This record gives sequence, C-alpha cells and structure tokens, in this order.
Amino acid sequence: MNVIDNSKIQENDIDLGLLLSVLTGAKDSPLIFYYDGKAVKPGYHVTEVKAGQFSALDCGANPEAWAEIFIQLWDIEEGDRTHMPAGKFHAIIRKVSDHVQLDGSAKLTFEVSDGVRPMQLYCAAMPVLRAGAVHVTLSPRPASCKPRDRWLAEENSKAAACCGPQAAASGCCA
Repeated sequence: MNVIDNSKIQENDIDLGLLLSVLTGAKDSPLIFYYDGKAVKPGYHVTEVKAGQFSALDCGANPEAWAEIFIQLWDIEEGDRTHMPAGKFHAIIRKVSDHVQLDGSAKLTFEVSDGVRPMQLYCAAMPVLRAGAVHVTLSPRPASCKPRDRWLAEENSKAAACCGPQAAASGCCA
C-alpha cells in the first residue's frame, strides 16, 4: 500500500520547530496570539499540548499519514496578568517534551476557546517581532479535498515550469 506523506504543511502554516526558534531569540517579549480579528486576552493559558500520529483515507481513497501537534489556548481574562512571555511558552513546550515526543516538523494546530464558545482549530502564520512583542496570527484551519489539492499543486507546477522566465521565449504561455 502506498501511503501519501501528508506531513507537508500549507504555506500559511508554521511548524513547532520554527515557532520555537523564533521564540528563543525573544524570551522576555510578550507572546500575543491573534484569532478572529482580536488578540488573546492577557490571562490566556496553554491548557494542553498533544502530539499525534494519524493514519487516514482521503476522499479519493488514498491512504494518508502525518504527525500533528495540538496546542490548546484558553482565552480568558485573569486578574492583572500580562501576556505570557515567549520564554514561558517555550518552557511549557520543553516541559511537555520531557514526557511526550514532539516532532518539531509536525503540522501545528492551535485549539482556541474562551471557555464559553466551542473550541476552534487554527493554523499559525510566521511570528513577527514588533513593538517589543512576538505576534502570531492564527487563521481558521479549513477543510480540504486532498486529491484536488494535489492536482492543483501539480497543475500550478506545470504552469510555472512552462511560463517561468526561461520558458517565456518558448511560446507555451501565449
């Protein structure tokens, strides 16, 4: 059986290793996540970190396999707390890695809830260091049709090869 490696993350996704490498250089800076057009409240908690190995069958009957890490954020206001320093977040992940094997290249998914609304799934964009804080924008993780996504990627690759700078004179883009 040929299993498709689904570990490649989307362009707007980052993996855990990338997030941690950015945080290493900004340990004292507040870490602020954004979702649904707003920043998490200063009292947010990291309530759970999970790592999973998944096997599935996609809608085209293709076997799929991937590793994924889930970080759960509880978006609450708590006293006079400030946003968690990047170093504290990094230390939480390090402590988890003492007990749970975390693959730094695994797909990274954030589960976010304010304790009232249902938890929702988000992917993270590249962290940005701005105004003395690390800012991470989370966007909803959409469903997709993996066979269609692979086909589109292949078509885009063919078009890029045909219409790239070297092929412009070949007439294939006319």
